[in-house]
Amino acid sequence: MTLQQLLAIELPIIQAPMAGVQDHRLAVAVSNAGGLGSLPAAMLSLEALRTELTALQAQTRQPYNVNFFCHTPPTPDATREAAWRAALAPYYAELGLDPAQIPAGPGRAPFSAEAAALLAEFRPPVVSFHFGLPSAELLAQVKGWGSKVIASATTVVEALWLEAHGADAVIAQGLEAGGHRGHFLSMDLTEQAGLFALLPRIVQAVRVPVIAAGGIADAQGVAAAMALGAAGAQVGTAYLLCPEATTSAVHRAALQSPAAGHTALTTLFSGRPARGIVNRVMRELGPLTAPTPEFPLATTAIAPLRAKAESQGLGDFSPLWSGQNASGCKSIGAAALTLELAGRSSLL
Repeated sequence: MTLQQLLAIELPIIQAPMAGVQDHRLAVAVSNAGGLGSLPAAMLSLEALRTELTALQAQTRQPYNVNFFCHTPPTPDATREAAWRAALAPYYAELGLDPAQIPAGPGRAPFSAEAAALLAEFRPPVVSFHFGLPSAELLAQVKGWGSKVIASATTVVEALWLEAHGADAVIAQGLEAGGHRGHFLSMDLTEQAGLFALLPRIVQAVRVPVIAAGGIADAQGVAAAMALGAAGAQVGTAYLLCPEATTSAVHRAALQSPAAGHTALTTLFSGRPARGIVNRVMRELGPLTAPTPEFPLATTAIAPLRAKAESQGLGDFSPLWSGQNASGCKSIGAAALTLELAGRSSLL
């Protein structure tokens, strides 16, 4: 079965769910163009998720994807939190912020029974997961609605695990990809490979369709992935300049600057490795060496710095998520970009 048949889509293009830089509008545009639009839910309250799903379903009759995280909420560690706040203290002083006013809250929530109950009302055609899969009970609920399940793998071992535990398709996430690594069986970054080294090995190892992700920014990249056995491609960074994305002004500027040529994996913005454009705080604290709290607790203390700096037009403390290849970023509609990625630009 092809990916298009499995997901009931016309084009083998999946828009990567990108929490913090999009809402339903980007997903709608991609789905209506024949690809699979995705709605990230990890940063949404249940009320906000209901609002977004209602708007999405009202604006497209095509299949769409809703994405959730599957991390285990950590137990707060006072020592790690204190060390993290101490590392950020000079920046708080520089920007005139009071560390005592740091808000509480983890910033990102995993898929839960409450989320599943809400999702049951909408029965989305596709549900995707990052950091593994939810419990067998929750996954059975999702599949019971008829939803297809896809999830990210960063190694062959993870791909085999996902297939064995019920994934209908696997996303092979190469090390080039922007945003958070989808790893869940091992936190060792040395085990992860670039997409074109990883993709053929996963294709050979599993029976389900494999979706390529990481560094794909144009139709040539999609074609190369398909030549290596991918059933489709998941693309994120290339959509960040589309008018339907909610990408901030400082993030858009960074993507269009020479800085976009230098990305790195960093734990500074959430506590878990994620790829973004190198900025001031990454250079000064070190992208992976600062004493951050466990994911997603690091988000809380850096958020006020980000807000203050962005109000001054600076991205010094912002997660400027981007893959290693930002060359495909274009300030064009997401529908037009989707067709271009699929090699259908002649239809525009």
